Amino acid sequence: MSNARANHLTRRGILAAGGALGLGAVLAACADDDASKNGGSDAAKAAKSGPWTFKDDRGTTVKLDKTPANIVAFTGVAAALFDYGIEVKGVFGPTTTKDGKADVQAGDMDVSKLTVLGNEWGQFNIEKYAGLAPDVLISTMFDAAGTLWYVPEESKDKILKLAPSVGLSVFDVQMPQPLQRMLALAESLGADVKSAKIVEAKKKFETAAERLRKAAKARPEIKVLAGSASQDIFYVSGSNLSIDLEYFKALGVNIVEPSAKALKASGGWFENLSWENVDKYPADVIIMDDRTSTIQPADITEATWKKLPAVKAGQVIARTPEPILSYDKCTPILDKLAEAIENAKKVA
Repeated sequence: MSNARANHLTRRGILAAGGALGLGAVLAACADDDASKNGGSDAAKAAKSGPWTFKDDRGTTVKLDKTPANIVAFTGVAAALFDYGIEVKGVFGPTTTKDGKADVQAGDMDVSKLTVLGNEWGQFNIEKYAGLAPDVLISTMFDAAGTLWYVPEESKDKILKLAPSVGLSVFDVQMPQPLQRMLALAESLGADVKSAKIVEAKKKFETAAERLRKAAKARPEIKVLAGSASQDIFYVSGSNLSIDLEYFKALGVNIVEPSAKALKASGGWFENLSWENVDKYPADVIIMDDRTSTIQPADITEATWKKLPAVKAGQVIARTPEPILSYDKCTPILDKLAEAIENAKKVA
């Protein structure tokens, strides 16, 4: 992540480095077995035409004459809906990497078939957006003010005039809540949430959560630090505000907490450390921001990083600060952390 972007996010007081009730639509009476297997893509197509109503996390109720067909969404939201069988017309946010492959936030979507309105922070092609004749725009929100993630501040008025918007909060809540909200949204759009695939995915998530709870209880001495790397700064996230870290803490994970004073400077999200001071907080396991805007552990060349006990012990795993909000995608996050804690050596 560039310093400019990190600083911009700090000023907005929303997610930065290290640190996103459906009613109305009813499924057609007959959905074939294939629809159940893929999470309801055929069911989505067969959803009755309307009316459609959805109350978002801003308290705004969107009402349309029919279930939205032309959906435009933040990439991570689109990826979650895709897991539930709902496909979008356009996306905005990290979608493709420099080599044209799918960004980590694009999930299982075929990015070659997506209309990308903007792939980086601040990008949003309004003309292309209008050309999609959008029925609704959907994004997450990382602050209490209801700011739609990756909708540029300078052009939001023009963008939001073209179609109603839906915002799902990923601010200061634990992971299960936005997961439930995304599922409700998908159901309202036509997903068969009672399909075997989705029911099983939710069950696996609950099993993974219990595994993490047990691992944390058995190894309370294991300190877990959430970090993110940029060229000049190492960010240490606090356990508040982020949906993953809040949930990990609730499950008993011993999260390393930056100083209250340092957190206050970033709106509560993280502490900035120079690479010379990267060893400020002892940790046994380090979970590192996996977004493509950040430097990944294998590419960190700083000697101070390589000397960290957790790094020398090979106890560094990926962290997903902006998880794709489907049970299928969030389950591995819990399992990997549980495994890391179960197998960790006490090195801090």
